[in-house]
Amino acid sequence: MPFTPDLVAELNLLALFNLHSIQEGIKVHQHSATPDAVAAAERLHRKGLTTQIDGGYLTQLGIEAAEHAQRVLGILRSE
Repeated sequence: MPFTPDLVAELNLLALFNLHSIQEGIKVHQHSATPDAVAAAERLHRKGLTTQIDGGYLTQLGIEAAEHAQRVLGILRSE
């Protein structure tokens, strides 16, 4: 199953979280973020990965997902 544009947008948001400090969240501003990012933030919240519809903090499941997403990104970026 390939990555859909919606999944890529969600992965991009997960890549923004600082995993070295789980007390640091993100905020996706509706007036300045792309519509794709706003929708991705809403989907992550519905899936139980974040605490707020506009980002917030990662839940335990969100931390696990972000760790995996960031590992994949690091592997694919290495040469």
